[in-house]
Amino acid sequence: MNEQSVRAAEPAAEPAEQYVLTLFCPDKKGIVHAVSSYLFMTGCNIEDSQQFGDHDTGLFFMRVHFSAESPVTVDKLRATFAAIGDSFHMDWQINRAEDKMRIVLMVSRFGHCLNDLLFRARTGALPVEIAAVVSNHTDFAELVDSYNIPFRHIPVTRDTKAQAEAELLELVRAEDVELVVLARYMQVLSDDLCKQLSGRIINIHHSFLPSFKGAKPYHQAHARGVKLIGATAHYVTADLDEGPIIEQEVERVAHGVTPDQLVALGRDVECRALARAVKWHAERRILLNGRRTVIFA
Repeated sequence: MNEQSVRAAEPAAEPAEQYVLTLFCPDKKGIVHAVSSYLFMTGCNIEDSQQFGDHDTGLFFMRVHFSAESPVTVDKLRATFAAIGDSFHMDWQINRAEDKMRIVLMVSRFGHCLNDLLFRARTGALPVEIAAVVSNHTDFAELVDSYNIPFRHIPVTRDTKAQAEAELLELVRAEDVELVVLARYMQVLSDDLCKQLSGRIINIHHSFLPSFKGAKPYHQAHARGVKLIGATAHYVTADLDEGPIIEQEVERVAHGVTPDQLVALGRDVECRALARAVKWHAERRILLNGRRTVIFA
């Protein structure tokens, strides 16, 4: 057997596992050195690294994508990195990059964002696994079933709101859900639910320059002759529609656009902004910075 045949017979090397480390902590000298030295000493290879020091808050933020071969595992990494995390008072996470984030979508009677996210998830454009779709109506049960995803109808009234939110929380816990996405879910969440899922709920809403609230906002915008329409994806807090902003999208409007065309444009804008926000969150590119966000996109 010649040398070439021997090489061909050798088993292929296992591909290196991909990981993502995210952290924030009080800014001080030595953080990047400590992190990079740790990864080098544990046999890891840095694929990409981004960091940001906020002079306003005095906090340092970092995201590192790195690879490592066996016997390195995510559990070993978490156990050995803890000492560095403690020494710098870090809030940190290490996750396998290939693991799809489990999410729940919530919707009422406007299905454009739901349909968009379902399609993106199926085609691999979003690195997520949709554990379930929850709605206070049954309008989209058939659509969700066509994707072979569980549909949960949880009706909400003034008298059953607490019970409905308890059922949602139980679903989140039982299905190991990391993110809840309000894909045009038209119910105001309680302060308690917002606190329990802080940093784990994303909402999308229309935002115009100037702003229009109440019924038929796109028709109001048309009546005022707006030149830009937009949408904002943000984390949900107890302050309605005022949580930390993740992404904003705008579209220029010509004078001949009809109200129905404006609605269609607005739906596209909402879909794009929400999809990017979900993708960045699932890829662990977003770090909360008080009322703002740091996004390593």
